[in-house]
Amino acid sequence: MGKVKVKKSDVWIDMTPMSDVMVLLLTFFMMTSTFVKNEAVKVMTPMSVSEIKIPETNVMTVLVDKDGKIFIGLDTPAKQEALLADMASKYGLTLTNVQLENGRAAANLGVAMKDLQEFLALPQEKLNDYQQTRGIPTDSVDGKQSEFQDWVETAYDQNGEDMKLAIKADAATPYKTVKKMMSELQDMDRNRYFLITSLKTNSEE
Repeated sequence: MGKVKVKKSDVWIDMTPMSDVMVLLLTFFMMTSTFVKNEAVKVMTPMSVSEIKIPETNVMTVLVDKDGKIFIGLDTPAKQEALLADMASKYGLTLTNVQLENGRAAANLGVAMKDLQEFLALPQEKLNDYQQTRGIPTDSVDGKQSEFQDWVETAYDQNGEDMKLAIKADAATPYKTVKKMMSELQDMDRNRYFLITSLKTNSEE
C-alpha cells in the first residue's frame, strides 16, 4: 500500500503585534529616561549603611572634591539657567544667550563670580576642565555673605523652602572644609540636608 503524502503548509506568524509592543517600550524608555551629565569633578563618597534615598525633584546638590573645592547643581536645566540669570543680575553681570545655554547644560557650576562670564563663554566640552581647579568661594568679603551662601540663598528664593540640599563630599575631603561649609549653612539657618554616601555591604565591614 502506498504512503499517503501529507501536504506541508508554510507557517506564517504575524509579527505586527510584537513590533507594536517593541515600539511602545522604546517610546516609554525614551520619554522617561534621563541622561546623566558628567560632574565637574569625580567624587568618591564615603561608605554608609544608610539606605535613605535622596529626593529626585527640587534638589540642590553641593559637590565637594577631595581638595575642598565646592560646586553646585540643580536637578533641572531650567532651574539652573534661572539661578544663573539671578546670580548674574545680583553681581551686575550680563550673560548672553549662549552663556546661559552653556550654564543650563552644565552638570555643576563651580567658579567665582568674577570668572563666570569667561567660564560660560567656553565650549561646553571645556567647561569641566576650566572649573576643576577653581570652585565657589566660601570666604565672606567686607562682612557680606560668601558667594557660596549667595548661590544657596538665591536657589531657595527661586525654588521655595521645600527645596532640599544634598551634600556629596569626597571621602578624602579635609574635615575643616566640610565643617566650614556646614557652618556657612548654619549661619543661614539651613540645618537640614542630605549627605550622599555609598552603601556599605556586609563584605566591606
